[in-house]
Amino acid sequence: MNTANLSFKPSAPVEKVQAKSLIPITDLRGKMPPQSIDVEQSILGALMLEKDALIGVIDILRPNTFYEPAHQEIYNAILELFNSSSPVDIRTVVNQLRKNGKLDLVGGTYYVQSLTERITSAANIEAHARIITQYAIKRQIITIATELHKYAYEDTTDVFSLLDHAGQLLFGVTEANVRKNYLTMGTLLGDAIKELDAKRNHKDGLTGIPSGFIALDRLTAGWQKSDLVIVAARPGMGKTAFMLSLLRNAAIDHGHPVAIFSLEMASLQLVNRLIASEAELESEKIKRGTLEEHEWQQLIHKTAKLSQAPIYVDDTPALSIFELRTKCRRLKVKHDIQLIVVDYLQLMTGDATKSSTNREQEIAYISKSLKSLAKELNVPILAPSQLSRAVETRGGSKRPILSDLRESGAIEQDADMVLFLYRPEYYGLTEDDLGNPTKGLTEVIIAKHRNGSLDAVTLNFVGKYTKFTDVDVLSLPASATDDAKDASTTITKTSKANSTMLSFGMEGDELLD
Repeated sequence: MNTANLSFKPSAPVEKVQAKSLIPITDLRGKMPPQSIDVEQSILGALMLEKDALIGVIDILRPNTFYEPAHQEIYNAILELFNSSSPVDIRTVVNQLRKNGKLDLVGGTYYVQSLTERITSAANIEAHARIITQYAIKRQIITIATELHKYAYEDTTDVFSLLDHAGQLLFGVTEANVRKNYLTMGTLLGDAIKELDAKRNHKDGLTGIPSGFIALDRLTAGWQKSDLVIVAARPGMGKTAFMLSLLRNAAIDHGHPVAIFSLEMASLQLVNRLIASEAELESEKIKRGTLEEHEWQQLIHKTAKLSQAPIYVDDTPALSIFELRTKCRRLKVKHDIQLIVVDYLQLMTGDATKSSTNREQEIAYISKSLKSLAKELNVPILAPSQLSRAVETRGGSKRPILSDLRESGAIEQDADMVLFLYRPEYYGLTEDDLGNPTKGLTEVIIAKHRNGSLDAVTLNFVGKYTKFTDVDVLSLPASATDDAKDASTTITKTSKANSTMLSFGMEGDELLD
């Protein structure tokens, strides 16, 4: 690897590093890497003695878990027999090694036969498998540490790229060796009943994180744990304002700690937007700083809660999926965040070790990783996404459809819910089909809902304050849209809870602590 060109391209993908870690070399202090040859021999002997022994360890052991190269070849032959539904015993393993041209390499028939003489039962094979797995993990860590040690001494190495590379390698070891075990139906049923009992206490029908918009919450019951929610729209529809509204409502009105990763806008730009929406001051005045004295007082009074809000902001540009995962885990442990927003999906970068990956594959990797992260942390993740230009060039209705999602069909596949934002006045449509004015109205279209119905609700977008509110039904004409009428029989005024606001619960640099 040429460290003069560190941007950072690792010297080997994680898979190669893991394989390399099994080469029998001494570490920097002259010690042999962790290993236990006799335990490896016992495992292989047990696998050839008992036909069902492999079932208990096949999800634990891989060929490169074994330290001795000969043992790797023998175990690989056993796996080949298993995959072909052939019996596993001394004769079949010897024959498979002969077919592979590896019999002499492992020590011949005599050595394979001697392995079964070292053990009389396979009763402890799982415990033995975990012992050599732990040794294998230690060897992988040693190899990673050795590589990092080498490049840490190079003057041309970028330290932050090296940190990112180190994290990727260690995370690769974790992913390859830590697997979630199955759960019994009894355990799952008990957990489901407990969850249902907890939901029974929610008189408002909200079982997830509230959006703060009455009609939307009625359809979704709130943002559900482990869900990936894609909010897609063309530029200018108000994706960021909408997402900030959701964050504000969850954190301020309901006390849920939330995090936003803003790849598009700097944190101060976000704050200026949010000050405008919360204080109901024109964004242009905020931008130019031309506030009157009474407007300053209004700003101070209406944004008093900002500094105490449990909202955590990170505006790292070109954030990688690995960095996001690391930061979210830290925030979950430290602040128990309940909702994550990534603004927006197409600005993220994927796996740095796959430089040849095309953009569609990269987006597919990102969306899949976001869904995995939502499941791991058990929190909803909301990710705004751009729509393709097909919306603009299409004749007739400009309402988005699922095929308009930009760059990858995997976004639609991985998402639990896909929302579209559509403002008719953006396309010069001043009236709807019934002749009602569309000024300021935004349709939130639920185009995919894995655990619910498909529908649409109407919100009001106040452009000069860059915020969304529930539609004030009393202010609409008698023939207002069905979405607005059906939103709630109790909506009589614009809810203050739906203004957009953001506050900082921690300093930006604290995310790196």
